[in-house]
Amino acid sequence: MTYLQFHLVFLLPALILAGIPAWRVRGRLGTRAGWALFAVPPIALAYTTPWDNYLVWKGVWYYGADRVVGTIGYVPVEEYLFFVLQPLLAGAVLYGLLGRLAAHGSLPARPSSPSGVRLAGAVPWLVAAAIGALLLGTEHGTYMGLILAWASPVVSLMWLFMGPAFWRLRRATLPAIAFVTVYLWIADALAIRWGIWAISDRYTFGVEPLGLPIEEATFFFVTTVISVFGVMLFLVPGMRGPTEA
Repeated sequence: MTYLQFHLVFLLPALILAGIPAWRVRGRLGTRAGWALFAVPPIALAYTTPWDNYLVWKGVWYYGADRVVGTIGYVPVEEYLFFVLQPLLAGAVLYGLLGRLAAHGSLPARPSSPSGVRLAGAVPWLVAAAIGALLLGTEHGTYMGLILAWASPVVSLMWLFMGPAFWRLRRATLPAIAFVTVYLWIADALAIRWGIWAISDRYTFGVEPLGLPIEEATFFFVTTVISVFGVMLFLVPGMRGPTEA
């Protein structure tokens, strides 16, 4: 299987299945729902491109030349497409869950947030960023360090800005993160098994539960969190009163 075929099998069908109901419920989600879903992919593309080019240049992950249609810089064209498809998929799943809550009148009616919810959500991600920085000083911790140092500060800032809304809408945000993360874990494990891409033993810990390197599992988790929270940042200000941060 090529990288493009991977998208055709795993990403595009899932996006269509999640996207159709998401588009149907957008009218329930406020004034920004028509475009909030599409605001995150270009930002994700811009932020991830230099980081991922560095990973491939360093040899943290690599791919077979016969599995991709071409490269821009060091990174396959299909990888850039993934940077767009993942936040669209995560956002579409989130829309669907929020739409169901709205249809049943279950969107929270602006209750007071738990005390200290902003710091309680932001501090662990800052700790993760610090751990990532420390891991960058080790060879086998390089990939994990690059993931944590790159992604964790972003999640921490998002939580500081709108953590109460994320928490109040956890009946949608948490399932969206869980579903998309697990789905991508399965897809990634199969892609590695089929040789579409490979992860360096030199820069990883060698821990591979169910055939998925722990670094890859972490990557898909944190990028899904960023995708869901990113869509929320654009969507929530246009939603009706209940979800204000």
